[in-house]
Amino acid sequence: MASMRQEVSAGFTKPGSNCGPRRAQPLADVEAPEVLDFLAARPLHTVFMASLIRDNGVVSNLNRGSFYGCRSNGGALEGVALLGHATLIETESTECIKAFAQLARTHSPGHLIRGEQQKIASFWKYYNGGEHKARLFCGELLLQLKEIPPQIAAVSGLRPATIADLEYIVNVNASMACDESGINPLARDPQGFRERAARRIAKGRIWVWFENQRLLYKTDVVAETPQAIYLEGVYVHPDHRFQGYGLRGISQLAAFLLERTETICLTVNEKATGTQRFYKRAGYELVCRYDSIYLDNSTPSSKPAV
Repeated sequence: MASMRQEVSAGFTKPGSNCGPRRAQPLADVEAPEVLDFLAARPLHTVFMASLIRDNGVVSNLNRGSFYGCRSNGGALEGVALLGHATLIETESTECIKAFAQLARTHSPGHLIRGEQQKIASFWKYYNGGEHKARLFCGELLLQLKEIPPQIAAVSGLRPATIADLEYIVNVNASMACDESGINPLARDPQGFRERAARRIAKGRIWVWFENQRLLYKTDVVAETPQAIYLEGVYVHPDHRFQGYGLRGISQLAAFLLERTETICLTVNEKATGTQRFYKRAGYELVCRYDSIYLDNSTPSSKPAV
């Protein structure tokens, strides 16, 4: 993608950039309240990291990575990053982005780097250094919904999934992940993939709609805080697409979820114009552009992954 190969624009803010370089340090569970307060300033962009900390704590194998922080000379938190299977950053400081990127370079490549287009371009410039390969660049749009949409038609069958639905969900999610990233998670990590789906079911974060033992509609609540909920894996059975099932399902789900959070967000491929029109009909509005970089995990490294 061209944006990844361009220099960061001159308009990128640099708080604290005149105060010298920053160092990224591991964060501890005792720092969780401070970290969550920092992330709450921009809940749409930090919902995934905040949800992991709320669910598992700062230090947990369930996070599939490690949290790091950058502080000012006075000790104030200026940046937070998750480095691991998914690499995510939250900072307005170029020095912090540089510190996170340099730290990430010393670890084995993860699977995905994702975030706002401009920040990811900056991170990639410092991270890459000609040593890491991107397997796939993907431009995305971050969309949000803040108000319950007009009622389309009630979906009485929409419900939280149960463990009895696990195999349906695992197979659908694996197919969708493979379509998006080119990697089948059931081939790479079948046990872990099933366990993560089962934990999400246990938390009531996968919603399904079955009729006649057929999965018509499914959506995963991937991350949740009181300020924002992030959705992925919106699925409609192929035989029932373009018949209103998706719009009914996601509208009914929004009515449920907006009772416990302030906004719902999701990302959509920038080239998927039909999907964008679908979400517009459902009431979603554009927030900003995101970029996702899927990494080439064959790149060698001398240190273990976070």
